[in-house]
Amino acid sequence: MALEAGARLGPYEIVGLLGSGGMGEVYRARDPRLEREVAIKVLPEEIADAKRLRRFEQEARTAGALNHPSVLAVYDVGAHQGVPYVVSELLEGHTLRVRLEGGALPLRKALDHALEIAHGLAAAHDRGIVHRDLKPDNVFITEDGRAKILDFGLAKLTRPRLPVQEGDQGTATKATESGVVLGTVGFMSPEQVRGEEVDPRSDIFSFGAVLYEMLSGVRAFRRDSAVETMNAILKEDPPELSETGRGIPPGLVRIVRRCLEKRAGDRFRSAHDLALGLEAVSSGVSGPSHQEEESRSGVARAGGLIWRHKRRLVLALAATALVTAGVYRGLVRSPAPAAGTHGIDSLAVLPFENVGAEPGSQYLSDGVAESLIDELSRVPKLRVIARSTSFRFRGNDVDPRQVGRDLGVGAVLTGRVSLRGDTLVIGAELVDVAKGTQLWGERYNTKMGDIFVVQEDIASQISRGLRLRLAPPDQGLLTKRQTGSPEAYRLHLLGRYELTMGTVEGFKKAIQYAQQATEKEPGYAAAYETLALALAGYTKMGEMPYREGYSRSRTAATKALELDERLPEAHLVLSWDVLSLDWDWAGAEREMKRALELNPSLAEAQSKYGFYLVLMGRRSKEGIEYLERALALDPASLVCRVGLLYGYYLDRQYDQALARAKKMPELNSFAWAHGLLALVYREKGMYEEAIAEDRKASPRCSGHRGNTYARAGKVSEARGCLREIRERFEKEGVGAYDMALVYAGLGEKDQAFEWLERAYEVHDQGITALKVDPPLDPLRSDPRFQDLLRRLKFPS
Repeated sequence: MALEAGARLGPYEIVGLLGSGGMGEVYRARDPRLEREVAIKVLPEEIADAKRLRRFEQEARTAGALNHPSVLAVYDVGAHQGVPYVVSELLEGHTLRVRLEGGALPLRKALDHALEIAHGLAAAHDRGIVHRDLKPDNVFITEDGRAKILDFGLAKLTRPRLPVQEGDQGTATKATESGVVLGTVGFMSPEQVRGEEVDPRSDIFSFGAVLYEMLSGVRAFRRDSAVETMNAILKEDPPELSETGRGIPPGLVRIVRRCLEKRAGDRFRSAHDLALGLEAVSSGVSGPSHQEEESRSGVARAGGLIWRHKRRLVLALAATALVTAGVYRGLVRSPAPAAGTHGIDSLAVLPFENVGAEPGSQYLSDGVAESLIDELSRVPKLRVIARSTSFRFRGNDVDPRQVGRDLGVGAVLTGRVSLRGDTLVIGAELVDVAKGTQLWGERYNTKMGDIFVVQEDIASQISRGLRLRLAPPDQGLLTKRQTGSPEAYRLHLLGRYELTMGTVEGFKKAIQYAQQATEKEPGYAAAYETLALALAGYTKMGEMPYREGYSRSRTAATKALELDERLPEAHLVLSWDVLSLDWDWAGAEREMKRALELNPSLAEAQSKYGFYLVLMGRRSKEGIEYLERALALDPASLVCRVGLLYGYYLDRQYDQALARAKKMPELNSFAWAHGLLALVYREKGMYEEAIAEDRKASPRCSGHRGNTYARAGKVSEARGCLREIRERFEKEGVGAYDMALVYAGLGEKDQAFEWLERAYEVHDQGITALKVDPPLDPLRSDPRFQDLLRRLKFPS
């Protein structure tokens, strides 16, 4: 559709043709109503069918709502004789493509334009607009040196008349379920090449290709033919920018590399993230910008070429897509490990140093390290030392290499955290234990609200630093963000910090912090997981009736898993809750297996599953192996140590249990350990030793202590235990199983079975050990015992 000067297009008067191409003709025009010059783009006639025209008008109006200095302003949209047009601001200058004909841009200028483009993309993406055809031809450099993005979304609406031919480096089309997606060969994302639906991350890939050319002067994926170029986009990486000899900062090299990741999920989450990363790099690059540099070597190198081509160019924008939002990720990074770096499959994360600590901020440095342990331990190919073991090495005088040798790992991560107001500075360093060299290092300056993003980035960089090639499902484990509320995240970290104290007061505070976090962010799955753990711990400490405590912890764990099924500790809490409350053996085993599947390095999951196998009276050898493995993962864990001893006890390996206990002198400070040693001594006939250990464990009389008294011939003491336990049962409804243990020791079988029936009726959690508990051996040949086992439906 050719228009002559003086022709009318709606209310606009055509002045002259500015240019034409496959995307339509662009005219200089005058708007007599506002007495200003504008540009009008008349789109090809083939998009003029009613359905596409309605969609075009809707999308163009959406794009027209944008008001950003880095995006071409759209004033109006209409149709003339059924042919659509877009009216936009009139610009003077040249396209970025014209500028790049003179070679690479100076670094300062490239960064300035990259930031302008990124901010423009972010503004458009926030309104649900995806460009789909970002390339140097669609970036305009105004006479005052500012970059503006042109032609938003028109690629979705316009169809080329001919398919791409060999050697053509222009446009290409791919059919999809929703229509035709057009892109430019060499700047298309892999998903565009495959003809898939695209989202804002497709623009980020195209941006990476544009920035690569601005920095290097050559196209990232140019080949001899369109087919070869598209194949390179899908399968090949462009030459390293660090090899250009232009002194490009490593941080900027990393940003470009991340933009050009083949998988959309590996790129920046949003243009906001990208812009903030560029700003971080830009702050460390000196040199003139905009007008200062325009008068220097950049323009001189391009020579008269730019100005010979300079003319008024105007295009329009219109499209629809997905809305994204994001926060800061990544600052200047150290170079990636050399290709020859050997693979490392084990890691210890030491407690991060709290530098210049503000009062009460220890939770923050510990929380960062603990969150990294949690994230990294979910990677199947990586063995991560548990927190309770690695956190023994606290202090700024710790030698990472020596710690690594002591723990038998290939790499050690150290770090430091400084909080100044709401500004957070985090430094991290990954050290190769064998070589003593740095595999990766980085320093982050961010806000408190972005701490979880930093943690995700560190985890991803560590996996690369260790040369771990993660499958797509595993990569998702390192990028799962659960809250956008900084305050909810802070409360969650406080809850986790108190949880690790392992005290009654710690569990109580953890419950309070976790509840506050869920109030701030009702959809915060990890906070519900922490709440479940804290409630379970508080109940085990005897501070809450077990049915109430386990019921509340099960509710919290269930809620956590409804929000995010991939929380291993929530599965683990749920497994023990359903076992204790419902005797759901199959359900408990299913939850334990899922926890192990999600996090093979979770020592407590290995321990609980091993204990479960022994408790069920089957596969006891396999159960002991799990318990041994748990202790290997977390040698400092008292829970894992006691779990192993309890496993030996239930499997009747009493000598092995005592031998292990002698190698663990620190167990003397752990009440559960004294109680366990009392059981072992009793089964070996060492009754006095057993009674002494049991008294160290608790001042209260238990069923096991009463059983020991009875078997030692101390009948009056045993009956004293019966009276004490019965009083608790009448007041609190607990202790039926304990009563049965004492009566079994006294040889009063009828009373023992009477109380076992009561334990069955009230769902006493002690009855979960019925199948293997040694003090009940005198009852096992009785038909009533076999009937009880049958009704409990223990797995065979």
